Amino acid sequence: MPLQTLQPVVNLCLTFAYRPVVIVHGILTGADSMLLMVNEIQRHHPGTVVYNADRFEGWSSLENAWHQVFEFNGDLQKICEKHPDGVILLGYSQGGLLARAVLQIYPEHCVKKFISLSSPQAGQFGTDFLHLIFPSLVAKTAYQLFYTYVGQHTSVGNYWNDPHHQDLFEEFSIFLPYINNDLPSTNSSQFRESMLQLEQLVLIGGPDDGVITPWESSHFGYYNGSDEVIPCKKRKIYLEDRIGLQSLDRDGRLKLITVPGVKHYEWHLNIDVVDEVVLPHLD
Repeated sequence: MPLQTLQPVVNLCLTFAYRPVVIVHGILTGADSMLLMVNEIQRHHPGTVVYNADRFEGWSSLENAWHQVFEFNGDLQKICEKHPDGVILLGYSQGGLLARAVLQIYPEHCVKKFISLSSPQAGQFGTDFLHLIFPSLVAKTAYQLFYTYVGQHTSVGNYWNDPHHQDLFEEFSIFLPYINNDLPSTNSSQFRESMLQLEQLVLIGGPDDGVITPWESSHFGYYNGSDEVIPCKKRKIYLEDRIGLQSLDRDGRLKLITVPGVKHYEWHLNIDVVDEVVLPHLD
């Protein structure tokens, strides 16, 4: 089965109280890593149907981002057929970036709310993160691998965003500059319009994350060429409304949430974070 369907065992009158939730796990993990969140959702919101994606677990999560997105998209289409009234999509870490791309390539999606939990939405540029997967790489020279044909076969390479080599980023990266509409494509309008169908976009991150670098990437902020972090609302992706962030914000549909004191691997395992930060957006 491509997805685990967790069916509630409660009175059917509660089943329709909450929208179904679709969860996409992070890099090098799997569906089991998200079970605490699943359990908390069903404990506080009895009757919720939860789909906990079990594709691309472990090392397979390093496969090309587009390949993962197209596979997840097929799953989401089946879920939308079952729940035409809408679902909530939640992605953690790399899973949040991939889930966002799934929305953008699926113009008829049924997602009402999208929650991005500490995800590199504007890209990633940090040695600490690299050493978790590629022990010999450092941020300064990683572009020599990632901005090649071989490097673009990895998910990390697809969203590696070196602020000092933007020419190579735009030349070689086949994923992030396109879904962020930094580079035009035949799908640029669709990528934006699909985002604008959301009733709410919730972006969660924090300064003590320690893995997403800069942490502001979780809010679409990012480095400039001088290693200064430019917040989302001062970057072109927002100012030019490239994927609809400004429009969503203007309509009150964009939420940027900053939570201090949370390490990257705690976002989905810390009950207080799940209960106090995530669950209020599942109502």
